[in-house]
Amino acid sequence: MRKLTLAILLVLFGTASAFAADMAPSYTKAPVMAPAYNWTGFYIGGNVGGAWGSADPTTSTVVSPAGYFGTGNVPEIAAIAAVGAQNINSSSVTGGFTAGYNWQVNNAVFGIEGDIDYFGFKGGATGTALYPCCAPFRFTVNSSVSADWLATIRGRIGFLATPNWLIYATGGAAIAEMKGDFNFIDTFGGGATESAAIRDTRIGWTAGVGGEYGVGNGWSLKAEYLYVDLGRSTLTSTNFAAPSRAFPATIFTHSFDLKSNIVRVGVNYKFGGPVVAKY
Repeated sequence: MRKLTLAILLVLFGTASAFAADMAPSYTKAPVMAPAYNWTGFYIGGNVGGAWGSADPTTSTVVSPAGYFGTGNVPEIAAIAAVGAQNINSSSVTGGFTAGYNWQVNNAVFGIEGDIDYFGFKGGATGTALYPCCAPFRFTVNSSVSADWLATIRGRIGFLATPNWLIYATGGAAIAEMKGDFNFIDTFGGGATESAAIRDTRIGWTAGVGGEYGVGNGWSLKAEYLYVDLGRSTLTSTNFAAPSRAFPATIFTHSFDLKSNIVRVGVNYKFGGPVVAKY
């Protein structure tokens, strides 16, 4: 009887031990913390895109009693101004390099950015008309405008739609060397000519919007739109010449402006900066 009781106790103890083991608490490994993209820091990058814009060159002259166009040539003066009011459209591929610095404050990002790009604005226009006084004699006005490069210095302000998505507005100064070439010729009295060239490094303005996505390890991708207005350059010329005699009192005025739209994509690499952990 004692042996039977001992055997029953051993069976019951083994069953209870197995049940207790099954009821023991289980543990899972805590999730690994992944670094969130932080926007604070210095960055460099590159961009490529397209630019399309316009320039409005003008050519005009004035009445001068001692000039080629005297007091009786008011209709001719008006005709030259009308033909000289021209329009040039241009489009090109653009691309270059970017550098900047961002400060992230909670979900806001403030920054300053500069870039220099190939601009590639280039185009020309020609207009011809009869002299109102003296048909069939006619005159022609030629204009050409170009700008090879464009630099901008801009502020940026944006907010984080997600920790990795930055939506921003940007604006500041735009700088470019604008070139304008002008030529006037006519067929009256053996032909008169006038020419002038403008070379002007202009500081205008630019503004736009964009989005940038931080892909991690300091890298980010962006898309951006900019509007650029470089203002107007003007030159007064006394280069008029006719084969019969000189007309130093004949004054021509030339001017042109330049506006452009730019859409581009880019990639940036940010150096250093704090890392914020997320689960």
